[in-house]
Amino acid sequence: MTDTSASPYQSAHDFLRRRERWRPIEALPWLIAVGAFLVLPDYMALGTQIVIAILFALSLDLILGYAGIITLGHAAYFGAGAYATGMLSAHAGWSEPISGLLFGGLVGGAIGFVSGWVLLRYHGLTLLMLTLATAILLQEAANAAEVWTGGFDGLSITISPLFGVFENDLWGHNYYWYCLAVLFICFLVSRRIAHSSFGRGLVGIHENRQRMTAIGAPVHMRLVTIYTISAAMAGIAGGLFAQSNAYVTLDVLSFARSGTVLIMLVLGGTGRLYGAFVGATVFMILEDELAKLSPEFWEFGVGLLLVVVVLFFKGGLIVAFERLTSLFRKSPT
Repeated sequence: MTDTSASPYQSAHDFLRRRERWRPIEALPWLIAVGAFLVLPDYMALGTQIVIAILFALSLDLILGYAGIITLGHAAYFGAGAYATGMLSAHAGWSEPISGLLFGGLVGGAIGFVSGWVLLRYHGLTLLMLTLATAILLQEAANAAEVWTGGFDGLSITISPLFGVFENDLWGHNYYWYCLAVLFICFLVSRRIAHSSFGRGLVGIHENRQRMTAIGAPVHMRLVTIYTISAAMAGIAGGLFAQSNAYVTLDVLSFARSGTVLIMLVLGGTGRLYGAFVGATVFMILEDELAKLSPEFWEFGVGLLLVVVVLFFKGGLIVAFERLTSLFRKSPT
């Protein structure tokens, strides 16, 4: 009698294929993004910065939410991408936006690979401090290289119209769609990674690193690989930031930027991809509105929300949203 049961490999493959299928609810963020343009066209400059923040938070989620790599220096790669894109325009005269953006991602990824190869041999508090030191060293290097980076005064850049037609208009309409398209491409890559066997291996490393090492998994190489991808994505976000503002300052490498993106991800929820969308959007809108009410104490409102989320919704606001939608799905008794 023939055994028709599926092999463990086939079962795992089928499981990953089922997880990778798109669900209707996943269209919601993109519909909201399109709707925001139609309803609030005068706020697309803010919308552009929100999209860039989402991409930055998404890059952090790949290493924190899936691989469990805790960092306080992710701005190092954001800033590297911003300065690479900016200096390519300011000093080399290359102002074509897409190639400049790719260059920013390449530089961010290269720095991520080199630093990751060394840093990821450590973990815990040691790794946390080393990532923080990396960002600080890059910021000081950028400050010292004033001839190239503009130092404390910043670097003004010129970006050519996108495809030779679409300029960065006053209201940010064109760059909103440009940044949204880049985010969508990077999200597709991130989603593919998250639902692949490589992504599940990262989750295994996150949950039990010793066990993954014991079964012969190339733990260090996998961590360096995802760290490089994450750094490249952060570099792309930095490049978009430089292009949309036509200006780069030392702030792109600051500890505050590393801390802010970490707060965004914690607010939204780690290891979920869409947590980056929720957290970055809520943080940016809350910051903008509270700053109008109280320019000096707006951080109190953000801090209060963070405390509530950490205490009552450990999976972030995306978990709160899922709980809310589940209440509506329940049939009345």
